[in-house]
Amino acid sequence: MDALRNRFRELHSAGTFVIANAFDVGSARVLEGVGFPALATTSSGLAATLGKLDQQVTRDELVAHVAAVTAGAGVPVSVDSERLFAETAEGIAETVDLLAEAGASGVSIEDYDPVAGVVESLAVGVERVGAAVEAARRHGVVVTARAENFLYGAGDLDDTIDRLVAYRDAGADVLFAPGVKAVGDIERVVAAVQAPVNVLALPGAPSVPELAKLGVRRVSVGGALAWAAYGAVRDAARELLETGTTGFRAHGLTPAEVKAAFGN
Repeated sequence: MDALRNRFRELHSAGTFVIANAFDVGSARVLEGVGFPALATTSSGLAATLGKLDQQVTRDELVAHVAAVTAGAGVPVSVDSERLFAETAEGIAETVDLLAEAGASGVSIEDYDPVAGVVESLAVGVERVGAAVEAARRHGVVVTARAENFLYGAGDLDDTIDRLVAYRDAGADVLFAPGVKAVGDIERVVAAVQAPVNVLALPGAPSVPELAKLGVRRVSVGGALAWAAYGAVRDAARELLETGTTGFRAHGLTPAEVKAAFGN
């Protein structure tokens, strides 16, 4: 486990890498086989596998999911852990400990409270990030701090940057502001933060090579792969139901790919 965590931390030391978001053990095995150096979970993708909407998964469900994914994958796994399922510093530490014990190489913490429907104040966000960092240091786990205000329309880019810088100063290893996708905005974030920055690949955002030129360290896709997979199931089901044909089989995994992903 220490080797995986060290490898994950080293990935953030230079260059740019894509961290693919797996939504179950099978997708994790497939993504690892494709060649991704690290994986992340996705809160919305996990929720979908349980028949739920995002932000409705329990901590116990997430911990069980992480344990299963890390047991099935041979690369580092970072966890989309929302608000770390706690209101207090002690609760945050407890969640970090549980995720670390489940095999996580990284965790994230958001400053949006879905229950209250608000982005937390900067002071509260900094305190919570600090609690997560303190707990994560005991395990060698990488902490990603997320500024959600841009995503929820609760603040401008200046406020987003102020939050990311403050979270960096509180000890976060990686900084992430979902929803920031304009080239100029990304350039400002990277220049201001002066630490590893994660960018969410969104429609209209720069490509991975372009993001690398902007100095972005890590690129993720959130629930996009889960929605693509569910979309493929929908299209295949419609073909089967409406035409009675199975042309969708041509787009599935080959027997050799199935064996490679799931045969060991």
